[in-house]
Amino acid sequence: MKAEILDKLKTLAESAKYDVSCASSGTTRKNTPGGIGSTTGFGICHSFTEDGRCVSLLKIMLTNYCIYDCAYCINRRSNDIPRATFAVSELVELTIEFYRRNYIEGLFLSSGVVRDPDYTMERMVRVIKDLRTVHRFNGYIHMKSIPGASQQLVQEAGLYADRLSVNLEIATEQNLKMLAPEKNHESVYKPMLYIQQGVLESAEERQKHRSAPRFAPAGQSTQLIIGATDENDNQILQTSAALYNRPSMKRVYYSGYIPVNSYDNRLPALKQAPLVRENRLYQADWLLRFYDFKVDEIVDEKNPDLDLEIDPKLAWALRHPEAFPVDINKADYAMILRIPGIGVKSAKLIVVSRSYARLKAADLKKIGVVMKKAQYFITCNELAAHNVNETSPEYVRQLLTQKKLPKGKDNQNQLSLFPE
Repeated sequence: MKAEILDKLKTLAESAKYDVSCASSGTTRKNTPGGIGSTTGFGICHSFTEDGRCVSLLKIMLTNYCIYDCAYCINRRSNDIPRATFAVSELVELTIEFYRRNYIEGLFLSSGVVRDPDYTMERMVRVIKDLRTVHRFNGYIHMKSIPGASQQLVQEAGLYADRLSVNLEIATEQNLKMLAPEKNHESVYKPMLYIQQGVLESAEERQKHRSAPRFAPAGQSTQLIIGATDENDNQILQTSAALYNRPSMKRVYYSGYIPVNSYDNRLPALKQAPLVRENRLYQADWLLRFYDFKVDEIVDEKNPDLDLEIDPKLAWALRHPEAFPVDINKADYAMILRIPGIGVKSAKLIVVSRSYARLKAADLKKIGVVMKKAQYFITCNELAAHNVNETSPEYVRQLLTQKKLPKGKDNQNQLSLFPE
């Protein structure tokens, strides 16, 4: 690899690391004779960043020059950092070479905005178009659409990318304007709408003609920055719920604000990213998507922020002790899903298994139920009668949040509810 290309790679990969919306999923493009790669291949190398995020794609920017001066962005116009720009041919060649060496399963392409959104978007589209049409690259491609880009360019990008994303970044328009005066939500929602229209039109066309081209088959995603502004979790999750009502929206990613521009007094003074809050938002997001929870069941005006000490499903259960205990052998699937310690897979297995025999505690453990949590919220043949109602939500919370002491030391605060 030429030294010049290597220097660009180091600079632009470093600049791209703060974007977390790059999960490779949702599409099954197979290899073809004469083509290169697939989205379901083996031998992919996965690495983890220092803050725990998994990276399995070539995560790169076309350029880190930018006309915008967003307070939270390392690549903002006013920052004195190393800058670089790939030529379209350089980035195409780099992607192909990395794939041939089995370093990556695909490409996550983003960019700073140079000149104007359409100029930048056009160059990004050329990269993925050349990969698909010239090199017949069948690997996964996720491309970030540039806010403010034209419908024509978004439509063209969707023909070559597996997933498109447009980052909303800040949940409320007021705070976005405070930190990024040159941006607005309208410029983000428009390309989101273009992507949605493309996905729906493609699905309709493919019902008539199976050979019709697919448009962004893995849908779209977006990202919200957490902790840079004063939005509470209720506002953030309400925004996410509204986005999930769009038929093509697959994921909302939450990125704990990293203080890369600590000199800007518009930003909070944080020593590190709020990763615990980020994790709780992902858990709440999971409840919205797979557990049929509504936002106002997780957070509301009275409790606008998630409990950082316990997960949101356990928090809901402790706020609603009247719903428990649940008879695991009689309750419907929807109620079983709401029991702490029981996930989607375990709930489905419970419903199937109990049609053959009444389930016992040992059976639940084999199914994968986390009995440490679930025991206080269920009844079945062999479980003790003590539950969240016969003790108290506060007592159960204390039991579940106690930290274990090293072996050989007595824990004077340990509360024993059941015999050993």
